[in-house]
Amino acid sequence: MNKLKVEISAELASAAGLDEGNLSEETARLLALELYREDKVSPGRAAELCQTAVEEFMEYAAQHNVSLHYGADELEEDRRTLQRLNQ
Repeated sequence: MNKLKVEISAELASAAGLDEGNLSEETARLLALELYREDKVSPGRAAELCQTAVEEFMEYAAQHNVSLHYGADELEEDRRTLQRLNQ
């Protein structure tokens, strides 16, 4: 997976309650969560994008009061993601 570097202010990281020691991982999780919240990706794809287990991502979403909106389309997308990961 290609990676990009992003700079954010220490003030923003602090306001978001992010741990500066894990800033990249926490920022990736928040971005994946927002993509999921906006229905742009399924829970499985969001988990894959932030390199987190699906169960862990779903728990993270619940902790941030993001409801699960999981239907047939999301199930199919997760099935394709699982196939791709198992190749």
